[in-house]
Order: sequence, then C-alpha cells, then structure tokens
Amino acid sequence: MRKGTVRSRLWTTAVAALAVVGGLTMAATANAGGLYIYEYGGPSMGTASAGRTARARDASTAIHNPAGMTRLDDHQLMLAVAPGYGSIEFEPADDTPVPGKGGGNQGGFVPVMSGSYVHKISDRWRFGVGLLSVSGAILDPDNRWVGRNQVTNLSLFTISALPSIAYRVNDWLSVGAGALLTYGKLDWDLQAPTNLGKIKIDDADDFEPAAVASLQLEPTNDLRIGFVYHSKVDLKLDGDIKLPVGVQASLGLGIPLVQNARIGLYWQASDRLAWLAGVGWEDWSDMSKIPVSVERGSVSISSGFKDTWSGSAGMHFRLTDVWLFQFGLRYDTSVVDKKDRIAALPIDRQIRIGTGLIYDYSPHTQMSFSFTYVNLGDSDLDNASVKGKYDPNSLFFAGFSVNWKKLPWSGKATL
Repeated sequence: MRKGTVRSRLWTTAVAALAVVGGLTMAATANAGGLYIYEYGGPSMGTASAGRTARARDASTAIHNPAGMTRLDDHQLMLAVAPGYGSIEFEPADDTPVPGKGGGNQGGFVPVMSGSYVHKISDRWRFGVGLLSVSGAILDPDNRWVGRNQVTNLSLFTISALPSIAYRVNDWLSVGAGALLTYGKLDWDLQAPTNLGKIKIDDADDFEPAAVASLQLEPTNDLRIGFVYHSKVDLKLDGDIKLPVGVQASLGLGIPLVQNARIGLYWQASDRLAWLAGVGWEDWSDMSKIPVSVERGSVSISSGFKDTWSGSAGMHFRLTDVWLFQFGLRYDTSVVDKKDRIAALPIDRQIRIGTGLIYDYSPHTQMSFSFTYVNLGDSDLDNASVKGKYDPNSLFFAGFSVNWKKLPWSGKATL
C-alpha cells in the first residue's frame, strides 16, 4: 500500500474519533447536562442537582444561578472538593469487527474542585465569581482491547471561571448576568487500524467565553423559581497530531458548547420539609456536524448528536436544628444513538442518585457531605470497529464543602 494511502486512512480515523471525544472533554466544565457533569462538591450534589437554580442558600449560587445571589446576606465564600471514580468495563459482542478483549476497568480517579464567592455591593446589588476545575485520566483501557482503534488513553485538564453580577428588581424578582470563561487541554491516544503504532493528539487546547443570563422569582416566601440560560460558544481545539508513519501536523477542531436552558423549583413545604425539582434542555443537535481542519485541508464530520432533556426531583428534611438531610434523583436523555456512538464516548442515558447531609457547624460556618452515583447506561456500540456494551458503566463522587458567612470584611458593603 502506498504511503499516501496509509496516511489518508489514519487521518480519517483520528479526526473522526477526536471530533466526538472533544465534545465530551471540553463540555465537562460548562455547568449543564447531557454530556456534562454536575458534581462540583457543593451541597447540590445531595439532591443530584435537583432545584439547584432555585435553591440560593449559599455561595454556590454564584455557579448555579447568579440572580439568586441577591438572597444572600452579606458576603459568602465556599470551597468544595468532589473526588470521583469511574467503574467502566466493556463487554465485546461475538461479532465485533476488531478482535480483542474488554480492556479491563477503563475508568479512573477524577479529582474535582470548585470555589465560589458572593460579595454584597449594596442591598440590591451582588457580585459573584465561581471557579471550577476537573482533571485526571478519564479513560485508560488496555492497549489490546477491541476499541483500541478509537481510544487507548484519554486525559484532560479543564478550568472555568464565572464572574457575574446580580440585581434585585423588587421583592419577588432578581436578574443576573455573567460570562463563563473556560480553558481546556486534551491529550488523547489511539491505535492505528493498520497496527503501525499509536496516533497521538498532544496539547489540543483553547480558551473561550460564553454568556450567562438568569432570573430568580419568589412568588411567595416559601416558593422560589430559578431560570438560567447559557449561550453557545465555539471552542477551537488547536494541537498537534502525531501519526505512526512519522508525520506530525497541526490540527484544528471546532466544538460548540451549545446553548442550553434550565429551570429549578424550591418549595419550603413546612419547617422541616422542602421539595426541589428541575428540568433542562441542551441544543446538542447543533453539534451534529463538526468542522475539522488539518494542514492539508478541512472536512465536516457527522457526530449524530441530538438534543438532550433532563428532569430531576429532590427533598430537604431537617433532622435537628443543625443537621439537614438531602436526597434526589435525576434523569438525562442520551445525546447519541448506538449506531453513532464510539468507544471514546461511552455514555448513554444517565441516571443520578444523590444523598447527603448539611451541618450548621456555627451560625457563620456550614458544611456539606454528599455522595452521588451516576449510571451511564449500557452505552451499546454498533459501529464499523466495535460492537458490544458497557457493564458496569458508572461514576461515583463524594463531595465535601465548607461555606463561610462571616468574613473579615463582612458588614462593609461598597455602596
């Protein structure tokens, strides 16, 4: 086979797979659903994120719904961690095209951290900032597994900042706006179909902003409704692609973080009991065609992505004066059908179960302890290279946060 023909086949394989996995990697910091994660270590993990846009009880509202910051007294600061672990194993079908094994446990340790701060400017104005970080090995199967032509190793580092402002219009309405500023870096390897060696994607990264707008409605003292909208932003992952035939070239990949909207509900039914709920939509069909460019030209890759919807419900129950129990469930529809799914994106419909405790350590310090189980579905694969399903296919997160209500500069609004 001529060298040019081999090179062409390798380019096609690498670019098509990267187009899909890039969406998962960069999306991990965007604070939405479908392909994204919700587990940032804060109290919302305890309800599987149900009602988080309406909850507005601590500094984490700077991340979940900027408009809700007007409900907070004075300045507040929260720091949170959520170490996670993936249990992801593949069962090849008997007729899978590429021979090999399941690859063992492809999941791994995922350290997640977040911080948020709300500053009281005046009785009506608040300024806030949220910071999120996700890093670690996401997929790391054995090199000789059946999906080696689509992924043998994937790692990422992402960090996002969300500065925002909020204004209380009247007793029942607050508005908020901000910018989500995201940096991400992807390193990714796969095996060349011709067994000539590995294809490596090194240091594919970008930094891009997105706009955020939100509302907080309070029809009664016991009922809150939160609405948040994220605009679309086009990420352009620029990096190097190294091929086993000795070629290295630059690669550009356009990945839109699609527009999305979500609504949350918080209802204080009694002194001890509160109900939370939420729905969400994400415009992933806008990512059904992905532009890819290399030094020799450009092409548009079909991903098969479709819009996703989510629904969640949860509860707060006060056990004592200082202990609050949380529980919640969440469901997200699948972003891709099995005929379009690849091994680098082992994700199907998602079911989340969250539980946790909030502890009032003092009048000015509050702690939360949370656990979330994420079922990623069977994630059946039926493409030209791989056939089979993932079982188990789960993520586990343990969250811990501390929220401070009394800071050295508390009581000193700037206006």
